[in-house]
Amino acid sequence: MDGDKPSGRDSVDRNVSRRTFVKAAGGAGVAMGLAGCYGDGGDSDGTTVSIGMGTTSIENVKEAMPDLLHENGVDDDITIDWSEQNEASGEQRDQYIQLLQAEEGSPDLMMVDNGWANILINRGMLANVTETLSDDVVETIESEYFGPFSDTVRGQDGDLYGVPVFPDFATMMYNKEYAREAGYTDEDFETWSTEPMTWSEWADLVQEITEASDAEYGFTTQWDIYVGTSCCTWNEVMTSFGGAYFGGRDNLFGPVGDRPVTIDEPEFIEGLRMMYTFATDEEDELTHDDYPVGLADPDIIQYTENSALSPFLQGEAAFHRNWPYAFIEAEGGDYEAFPEGEGSIGSMPIPYAVEQGEGNQPGTGGSNSAQGGWHIALNPYTDNTDAAVQVMEAMTQEDFMLGMMEAQGWLPPKPSMFESEAATDPEQVGVVGNHMDTLRVVGQNAMPRPSTSVWSTQSTTIAEQVNRAVAGEKTPEAAAADLQSAIEDIEDSA
Repeated sequence: MDGDKPSGRDSVDRNVSRRTFVKAAGGAGVAMGLAGCYGDGGDSDGTTVSIGMGTTSIENVKEAMPDLLHENGVDDDITIDWSEQNEASGEQRDQYIQLLQAEEGSPDLMMVDNGWANILINRGMLANVTETLSDDVVETIESEYFGPFSDTVRGQDGDLYGVPVFPDFATMMYNKEYAREAGYTDEDFETWSTEPMTWSEWADLVQEITEASDAEYGFTTQWDIYVGTSCCTWNEVMTSFGGAYFGGRDNLFGPVGDRPVTIDEPEFIEGLRMMYTFATDEEDELTHDDYPVGLADPDIIQYTENSALSPFLQGEAAFHRNWPYAFIEAEGGDYEAFPEGEGSIGSMPIPYAVEQGEGNQPGTGGSNSAQGGWHIALNPYTDNTDAAVQVMEAMTQEDFMLGMMEAQGWLPPKPSMFESEAATDPEQVGVVGNHMDTLRVVGQNAMPRPSTSVWSTQSTTIAEQVNRAVAGEKTPEAAAADLQSAIEDIEDSA
């Protein structure tokens, strides 16, 4: 996706100590450019397949992924190399565009964000893998994968231009020990894991737990001026109030310039007013009477994924919105706020304002998680097509998916696996297995971002306006009106 990450997630560099991470976590992603390739130590006499992905992502997967690929069908004489790309997703997209315009054959495979895969597809830059993969693999993707997620790597001809690797769905995490101090029990946690709350119910709960615990703030989230706000955190809030950028789900992918812009609407303004109320420290004429003031860390207006996670890891916040990678970091680290380690974190679906299907815009309302995630695409200029196809097909094997769940928290792209015994067993797949009930619920209600050729420009404009509204620099009404006009201008000029 565009800008400073997320795919859904900011990856934590596992070569940095967790204590160092807590002190140093700031922006989302590491700004590093193309830095060459390095391999997995395989047979140098065989074929080498290079995979492009962000630098920090490579650090996190380079130990586990090659073995998993070989165990799931890749020939032993095929070496896996890594082509380091900028960790910021939008920069990564631009690097791919430059490489493909120059008809470079490396990297052979490219991890592409579901938020901008269609930009490369519409420019004719990716290989048609429906024509390249085996019929059985194509049928498996078509019949067993999350349909809306697979659609983000599908061309207008209906064919696939990549293999879906992992979707990302956000949840609301919380510190179980803090909740217990307020009198809540495992029975409550079980209910919360699958039954979404309204924002009002949730806010009262957060206030109660914060006052009963050592938490300084009720929650942290991401609200900086970056794509993660427009695609994800605000998208979730807006949709839960029944709002939409372009008149509902049917218009997410266009047609640009021939779809309604539905920003300057009451539901959009009300959602902004709630978030302002959470972030400000005193009541004024802009706060929302239905919600308590000051629940959020006021620094959310500067937070991306990792910087928002840091106060939660330190015990300063009772609740935290993030992607599944954060479970691994929180429950796998030596943090005083989580003395139990695994089992210290609870999760619940994102709260909602109006019931699902009752929003003012079609397909809105209810608990919604932004849809993140990544695909693997084939470079049409590669000289290693056969070996690269082996790698892609290995990634469709369930054992590969389970291995990557354990190694990096990558969720399987097959909804049936969310209820499988293997994927819900923490001993097999790690701490993410403890949260599959919640992730199954949020996966069923994932909201994609408006992925079009103009989304990069629009996402920055949206993030600027909603950030200023929550910071109190503009009224929600003024932010919505100005944003309506700006987005209409972008649509008309496309």
